[in-house]
Amino acid sequence: MMSLKDMNKAQLEAFRDECKKEYEAFKAQGLKLDMSRGKPCAEQLELSMPMLDVLNSKSSLIDADGVDVRNYGFLTGISEAKKLFADLLGVTPANIIVGGNSSLTLMYDSVARAMQFGVYGSKKPWGKCDKVKFLCPVPGYDRHFSITETFGVEMINVPMTPAGPDMDMVEKLVSSDPEIKGIWCVPMYSNPDGYTYSDETVKRFAALKPAAEDFRIFWDNAYCIHHLNDDHDSILNIFDEAKKCGNEDMIFEFASTSKITFPGAGVAVMAASENNIAQITKLLGMQNISYDKVNQLRHVRYFKDAEGLKAYMEKHKAILAPKFDMVIKMLTEKLGDLDILTWNVPKGGYFISVNTMNGCAKEVARLCKEGGVVLTGAGATFPYKKDPEDRNIRLSPSYPPVEDLRKAMELFCICVKLASAEKLLAE
Repeated sequence: MMSLKDMNKAQLEAFRDECKKEYEAFKAQGLKLDMSRGKPCAEQLELSMPMLDVLNSKSSLIDADGVDVRNYGFLTGISEAKKLFADLLGVTPANIIVGGNSSLTLMYDSVARAMQFGVYGSKKPWGKCDKVKFLCPVPGYDRHFSITETFGVEMINVPMTPAGPDMDMVEKLVSSDPEIKGIWCVPMYSNPDGYTYSDETVKRFAALKPAAEDFRIFWDNAYCIHHLNDDHDSILNIFDEAKKCGNEDMIFEFASTSKITFPGAGVAVMAASENNIAQITKLLGMQNISYDKVNQLRHVRYFKDAEGLKAYMEKHKAILAPKFDMVIKMLTEKLGDLDILTWNVPKGGYFISVNTMNGCAKEVARLCKEGGVVLTGAGATFPYKKDPEDRNIRLSPSYPPVEDLRKAMELFCICVKLASAEKLLAE
């Protein structure tokens, strides 16, 4: 089929009318499908059920150091859990805080502490500064943006590239503006584009020379082992690179098992320099006595070590890869020749980022919702939910069963065609 942009008015009208018929047929089915979040599906959640039997009334709840994990204490986590995550992230256990089930909580708390008390090296709390700004690679993770918006932080868009954020822009802004206190990053299989930062990008981050002495890189490494094929990406260890530049205090790294075991009962982790860990632990001691050490031990006993955790991800890949492959195949077959949608083919992570013609994303999302498929809201991948070109949509293939996903994608493709035709006819 020819590109829509090459069609004359009569051809476009005929194309639109056919799409309307297909759309109305889908609406009549009364679908109620959800592709709004990157949630593990039921089949993935079943994978981890045996972990619940690792600890029982006959199990020893004494860890390798002789700690009874049922009791108080050990604020930053049991040593076995700290070692597992330290090995996973390429740091030492002294650089690790093992938290509760959510890395998002650790990120929120890190911003909240900085606003109220500052970070290591701060001359005053961020909240007492005239203005606090964060750089936000876009498209990006909506929940990152929600955290900083909650605290009144001004967010500045930085365009993403296949190699990571536009580092020329990052370096210029960070080095010249002391009000810029941080940047959000998803360095591996970025949300939603699926990009992995290049070696050069990681090295440039590690070598930043911020005007703010208390600038922090929020390195949300959520998908560091979430590969979709054997030819997967890899990434430099930012702490190793930062140490070469004397900048290890500049990094807060986060990860969790939320999409590995149970989103509601996983284990989250924060990695930082020993200076940062000491400052955070002192304040965290006023907030908490310990996180869930029983759950930490459960995870350690089940996975054994970081290599066991990585091997376990093959089971997730076997479930997720066919879903991603199907979505890419449908986009290619149904929209590939029309020149109205572009998309990324990620090697890992949880999302597929698509870009409509300018000015069509909100209309596509509206049509999908009315047709029975809920997507992540158009604009959600930008600060303040404002996509300046109204074009980016984040697709989340993980949650729906395969047949539901197929139906959802059929409707999505129809909606893209319909919205695009209407846009071209209105021009």
